[in-house]
Amino acid sequence: MNVSLAKDLSVYQLVMGVQVPPKPLSLSPATLLSLVRAQIDLLIEQQIAATLWVKLPPEKIWQSELARYQSSVGASSLIYTCQIEENGKGRAGEDEGGGEENTPSSPSSSSSPHHVTVHLPPDSQLRRENFLMVLSPQFCSLILAHRPLKKRKNQISTKVNTNKNQPLLIITTVEGRVIQQVLDGIQKAIAPESSPIVPADFICPTVPQGALMTQLFAKQLLRQDEINRQIITARTTKLQQLNQELHDKEQLQDEYLKNLCQELRTPLTHMKTALSLLNSPNLKPPQRQRYLQMLNTQCDQQNSLITGLLELLQLERNLEGTALESVRLSDIVPGVVSTYQPLAQEKGIMLAYTVPTELPSIWCVSGGLKQIVISLLHNSIKFTPNGGEVWVRARLQGDYVQLEFRDPGIGIAESEIPKIFDRFYRVRAAATEDYGGAGLGLTIVQQLLLHCGGSISVKSKLYEGSTFTVQLATVNNTPRAIAIQKE
Repeated sequence: MNVSLAKDLSVYQLVMGVQVPPKPLSLSPATLLSLVRAQIDLLIEQQIAATLWVKLPPEKIWQSELARYQSSVGASSLIYTCQIEENGKGRAGEDEGGGEENTPSSPSSSSSPHHVTVHLPPDSQLRRENFLMVLSPQFCSLILAHRPLKKRKNQISTKVNTNKNQPLLIITTVEGRVIQQVLDGIQKAIAPESSPIVPADFICPTVPQGALMTQLFAKQLLRQDEINRQIITARTTKLQQLNQELHDKEQLQDEYLKNLCQELRTPLTHMKTALSLLNSPNLKPPQRQRYLQMLNTQCDQQNSLITGLLELLQLERNLEGTALESVRLSDIVPGVVSTYQPLAQEKGIMLAYTVPTELPSIWCVSGGLKQIVISLLHNSIKFTPNGGEVWVRARLQGDYVQLEFRDPGIGIAESEIPKIFDRFYRVRAAATEDYGGAGLGLTIVQQLLLHCGGSISVKSKLYEGSTFTVQLATVNNTPRAIAIQKE
């Protein structure tokens, strides 16, 4: 049996059209669910065989209530389920939050004589409404949820608000006069060729029996309490997760501050030692010169550490709001390499690069590419012994340009490789050998690359050298795609 309704039918308007209409209450979708469940509980407990008119959200949590009722009462019940027609196919219309969903699974097959699909046109007034109407000689009731149109500012047009957490205008009533008004309105809106929806002599009882009302009230209290406990449990779980995240964040900050204090203290300890030795009355000129050099070195180390920290803090603060720019490696790499040529020659290191001019432009933070090249090239030269060779090579790899820094330096132990991008971590070839630096350069490089959708990897073997490989997204790899990859 097929039933169709006129597009201008609105259960909410029918209810509000009666003399002294029931007052709508602004309630949550969770409360609507508790009201529906309490109603189904009563029908099942009293084994009330009723005709149900429903338009509920399509999620399983709602549809399972209808299935629960029909499986309990069985063949003596009849359910009319309203569905929006979209492109010739049934669709559930909007849920309690106003969003459109796929056609829900019905409590029983639509071909069942105990379940009827009611077809609604796409522009039906019922699109903004959900309801459950119970019709039986012993008990009649109506639960109605209406979401008004929300006007856009400075515009005549309107739209349905799609916030699922926004309260609904909910009406719940057992008054026969109100339900009869809705029933008559539905009967008028049915297509002429459709069968009657209730017997011709059916009349809603004015008021249900007092015992039924008492039981309904009790079940509503129980269901609302259940919903409230679920909400409290969900909120408590979320708060616990937030507290754990805050606790973890505080621990990371504490660890960071601890490491920072240790890094700042180390140069000061060396400087204090050098100053104490300089006060020795028997100090010889070569010793004095060595201690002065120690002071100078530790001052440079302290300055490098503070400069690196300020640079990292500024980068982390401003990076999210920094736009990407298109830049060519051939415009940056040669200039940086020429700047480091004097230092390489001083150490007897051959410094060379291969960057084809036809390579496509890449995305990077403004000034970021130069900073990346400087940091990696500086490390390669610093850790390469006299007479070594340092190479910088670039090539295209799909949607990325690959930039490679290869050196025959001291290398990195396999156990240290996962740590080299950590803040303040510095590689030492031996316990007595310190190459200086703040241990922040690779951290900054990694942060810059993550922001522009790039990456960095390293292959190294102790005392045999290292190869750092940077991948940078080409301009063909759009910023939107880069953002998705970062997520």
